[in-house]
Amino acid sequence: MRKILVTGAAGFIGFHLSKRLIALGEDVIGLDNLNDYYDVNLKYARLKQLEGHTNFKFIKGDIAQREAITKLFSNQKFDIVVNLAAQAGVRYSLTNPYAYIDSNINGFMNILEGCRHNKVKHLVYASSSSVYGANTKMPFSVHHNVDHPVSLYAATKKANELMAHTYSSLYKIPCTGLRFFTVYGPWGRPDMALFLFTKAILEGRPIDVFNHGKMQRDFTYIEDIIEGVVRVMDKTPEPNPEWNGDKPDAATSYAPYKLYNIGNNNPVELMHFIEVLEDYLGKKAVKNLLPLQQGDVPATYADIDDLVRDVDFKPSTPIEEGIKRFVGWYREYLGAAFGRNQIRNTNI
Repeated sequence: MRKILVTGAAGFIGFHLSKRLIALGEDVIGLDNLNDYYDVNLKYARLKQLEGHTNFKFIKGDIAQREAITKLFSNQKFDIVVNLAAQAGVRYSLTNPYAYIDSNINGFMNILEGCRHNKVKHLVYASSSSVYGANTKMPFSVHHNVDHPVSLYAATKKANELMAHTYSSLYKIPCTGLRFFTVYGPWGRPDMALFLFTKAILEGRPIDVFNHGKMQRDFTYIEDIIEGVVRVMDKTPEPNPEWNGDKPDAATSYAPYKLYNIGNNNPVELMHFIEVLEDYLGKKAVKNLLPLQQGDVPATYADIDDLVRDVDFKPSTPIEEGIKRFVGWYREYLGAAFGRNQIRNTNI
């Protein structure tokens, strides 16, 4: 049994990953600050699904708290760390930029220092497809240059990749960054399109459709994301002996460092996405067509060749099946108001 730290354990991806790791018999410590970026009751409801397992312990804490994170790492001696804690959201970064520096930069620094001083065997951390920014060459490859982000959120995720590489180079910490592509599914975030659209359509309110519906997204079902993360956790990166500073490969290094895309490898037009949702809800949407919003990109499309080659996995859940499962979950769990569930937790 390995001791694994999952930060952001009450979040969308962190919850699902913790649930999978518990089932696999791993010793999981879940960390989350339970902030109010979105309805905290949803976070409590996720945690309610995890409590009661002898191999799971929840700790309420913030990765931006340096002394607390130092103490946590020193006391627990983790084998693997999966950092999913971050201030999420592209649009929120336009109005609340300091939240991204506090969590995504300072917080990640504390995670790196914890790994450095406590001989963590593998750091896996969430990056994002948003790092591709102004790139237009499709599909997006981890081997492409990504130096033109169009949101502060994306810039902090790119910074995480650079920070991880520095620590991998200096201190030989094996680090793997995962660029997630538009994750969706049951227990998803209320600020994301699928949740927002579903709620608005059922309530008879119009939905905001940006770029006049001409967006394309590589929607990736949550179970596919988790399968990719679990497989990558077992694939500790090694130095690339063919890496050459004259022609540097952005996805590998002379250090034990690697980047992967995890996406469905099948971009879907937003209008089709909405049509599928309408079919499962049995109700048409009233669409408010708007221009492309600041910080957004018109299309995403993941090249996953490295993921397939290295861990023999390719996300495959079709949008029709993924939306069907989300709608089923929404009707079952969101039909009744959440209560604030009392989660047994320990402050750091």
